[in-house]
Amino acid sequence: MRHFAELINALESTNKTNAKIDAIIDYLERTPDEDKVWFIALFTGKRPKRNVNTNYMKEWALEITKLPFWLFQESYSSVGDLGETLSLILPQPTEKIERGLSQWMDDIVHLKDKTEAEKKTFVLESWNGLDYTERLIFNKLLGGSFRIGVSDKTLINALTKYSGQEASALMHSMMGKWNPGEVSFQELISAEKVNTDNSRPYPFCLAYPLEKELPELGEPDEWIIEYKWDGIRGQIIRRNDEVFIWSRGEELVTEQFPEVAEAVKAMRGNFVLDGEILAVKEDKVLNFNELQKRLNRKNVTKKMLTDVPIEVFVYDLIELEGNDLREKPISARRAMLEELFLNESPEKLQLSQIIAFEKWEELDQIRENSRDINSEGLMLKKKDSPYHSGRKKGDWWKWKISPMTIDAVLIYAQKGSGRRSAYYTDYSFAVKNGDSLVTIAKAYSGLTDKEIMEVSRFVNKNAIEKFGPVRTVKAELVFEIAFEGIGFSSRHKSGVALRFPRIVRWRKDKTVDEIDDLEEIKKLIQ
Repeated sequence: MRHFAELINALESTNKTNAKIDAIIDYLERTPDEDKVWFIALFTGKRPKRNVNTNYMKEWALEITKLPFWLFQESYSSVGDLGETLSLILPQPTEKIERGLSQWMDDIVHLKDKTEAEKKTFVLESWNGLDYTERLIFNKLLGGSFRIGVSDKTLINALTKYSGQEASALMHSMMGKWNPGEVSFQELISAEKVNTDNSRPYPFCLAYPLEKELPELGEPDEWIIEYKWDGIRGQIIRRNDEVFIWSRGEELVTEQFPEVAEAVKAMRGNFVLDGEILAVKEDKVLNFNELQKRLNRKNVTKKMLTDVPIEVFVYDLIELEGNDLREKPISARRAMLEELFLNESPEKLQLSQIIAFEKWEELDQIRENSRDINSEGLMLKKKDSPYHSGRKKGDWWKWKISPMTIDAVLIYAQKGSGRRSAYYTDYSFAVKNGDSLVTIAKAYSGLTDKEIMEVSRFVNKNAIEKFGPVRTVKAELVFEIAFEGIGFSSRHKSGVALRFPRIVRWRKDKTVDEIDDLEEIKKLIQ
């Protein structure tokens, strides 16, 4: 745990990619293989389920410290993170526990079979044998909130540099179903014995936002143009009569879309498709908020199947009858995909539309009108491009329509975590609803450090009420909020939900009387 804590410290103390890679390599060079496996598991999101109720952890810490509850709440409100608060208030350890990461993780995983008394004994003994940083990591691992600011690309680059393996092979090995307790580091890093099951997905090929003028891309006939859809990117796998659906977030989501799985099961052969999972009703792509109703559900009811039917717009074929097609140009893969669909005519799946055009200028109006069909814009794919692992600039571009914006007023604020734990960085915004205000969105990004400090000073001076770490503030500060989409939502007080809201700018030139009205905002919904 000591080495792992040193790694986390090193990663949190820099925002330079090369420094993060060096820290990971240093950790790998001085830790045993069983710890390396858990390191990869944790950094790729394979965290164990929470086996200890965090409310109990809070109670146990108060028993030890004898702090009054109000003081703990004030501390928690100031720090903004439970695991960090517990680590700060606990007394210095009187012992030193030297145990590797894999040993800690095995103990944490097996807590699910323990009684509450046994869990309490384990936690208290652990707290008394770990320093502050080790306790913080332990608390987050125990509470299921462990996250680290290292991208998959940075992790793969570090493992590539350490092992000498190709990045694509490592990305392939890290994905799919594997259990930290059932695979060795050498098997994982060699990419030979892992993911041999039928469910194995491929690393997704990703696009960069368009950063060139269209004529700079070359001749129009060198490109395939498709609509960019706001759904869930998925790989649909059919191998040996088994069907699997993987999301881009490396989650197996087959059970969430049973109608798609059944349709693919009815097809013949073995293949891996890449496409967009969308809510489609009466040939119309529904708003993302409708699709969201189908996500993360263990059981999909008949009513849900009827109310929010699912289809997949398929735009790529990356494996056919066991043959990896990724090195073939997309023009060839598309031809093979069209032949597959011609022979099978599958339900719930349709080929993505290729937009016919002759001159680049024609795409401007097509892109501008894409919102009318609930599309986010256009995808531009070079006809000779292979299916890359991750992003490669120049072959695939996404050309999104400009975001929608509204003016809203800040009404709630909460302090951030980490280096921003002293400042209010999490904001809730409201718009007019008749003579009152109604919350419409939360946003966490878009302001400079200087503006964050300025907002924090305003909150400190103008806080009206507090609810735990949240402060209600005087409705004075107006901000322009951008978002990619909007839809009706029964889960929000305003009755609408914004897709990817973020702060564009602080409108110091506007007053609260000039913010947008909810009824006008609802007119944006298609």
